[in-house]
Amino acid sequence: MLGGRPITLFHVRGIRIAVDWSWFIVLFLMIFWLSDFYGRVLGESSSASTPFALAVASSLLFFASVLLHELGHAFAALRNGIGISSIQLWIFGGMARMDRESDSPSTEFKVAIAGPLVTLAIVVVLTGFGLAAVGWEEFRRSALVESSSGVSGFWAMIGWLATINLLVLVFNLLPAFPMDGGRVVRAIAWWKTGDRNSATRFAANLGRVFGYIFIGGGLLLIASGDAFGGIWLALIGMVINGSARAASMQTAVTGKISNLSVADVMDREPVAIPGEISVEQALDEYFLRYRWPWFPVVDAAYKFLGLVVRDKADEVPETSRASFHVSDLLERDDGTFQVRDDAPLDSLLANRALRRFGAVMAVDIDGRLSGVITAEQVGRALRDAAKPAGGAR
Repeated sequence: MLGGRPITLFHVRGIRIAVDWSWFIVLFLMIFWLSDFYGRVLGESSSASTPFALAVASSLLFFASVLLHELGHAFAALRNGIGISSIQLWIFGGMARMDRESDSPSTEFKVAIAGPLVTLAIVVVLTGFGLAAVGWEEFRRSALVESSSGVSGFWAMIGWLATINLLVLVFNLLPAFPMDGGRVVRAIAWWKTGDRNSATRFAANLGRVFGYIFIGGGLLLIASGDAFGGIWLALIGMVINGSARAASMQTAVTGKISNLSVADVMDREPVAIPGEISVEQALDEYFLRYRWPWFPVVDAAYKFLGLVVRDKADEVPETSRASFHVSDLLERDDGTFQVRDDAPLDSLLANRALRRFGAVMAVDIDGRLSGVITAEQVGRALRDAAKPAGGAR
């Protein structure tokens, strides 16, 4: 994000939830602004305990709603076989880190729209709760955050949360890649054209247009006297513009290997360890022989089961190695260690397992291990594609 080591808060279904240091800047600013707002609503000083407590609760609940939005993306990705390594909250919201890109327009659409659907559900629940409890007029005043509305602090908080989530929903659905609306646009363009790279270029160019619009809008706000709002909007525009530009540049590179599949460059004779052999055999016949830090593990039908790592095998006491099987030490595959051998090669560029292990396992349609593809092989394919048609000079 903006640098520095993220702070891990907790895990949800194995997904690490972390915050960037920039998140604390936004948390402080929100608490400062909301303390003043709740003080005016309640007719108290912004430093009084009740306005401050409401400001802290509102800020934390807002970030909880952002986290739920990102978990919507994450769970949709997991249901479609895309691993999620972490969710990170930062100065401009949150980001779910996916292990790879979507492999089809429908998957891209489902993952992109899942977050906004969660935010929509939050808005509906908060609004329904408010309308049922206090009626339309009082809740409307709460939602419009009118400091002279006369509503209680609690309902002012519920109204503010409904309003801010509605704004997040509308903002996220703008067709500005890489925001959710831009990813929906990419999914639709991909479905229409059948070409992911051209769809990404189209969505990225649209994102850059919106980025410039936000920057221009920010400058106008600054000129009109709203320095804080103007700087914030301009920064968002700069982030969107930079991300869209990076996506467009990456597409220019990946487009050169779009005609290659994993099977075109993989090693078709991978060395794999049968899951039923002992740890002692694995150490003697594989790890000591090849000196590799890990091996793919297969069953009797050569179906890929997962990976066995040398460190795990070394941890087994020598007296127990003959009775322990390799299958007992597996890092079970949840879909992140493998890729279909007919998948496009450019789908591996965002694969985190490829960066972690330096390779991923290629499997056929039945899940049988058919090859291994390394980061070096992917890099070589990119370098070859980047050479001029007549060869390097």
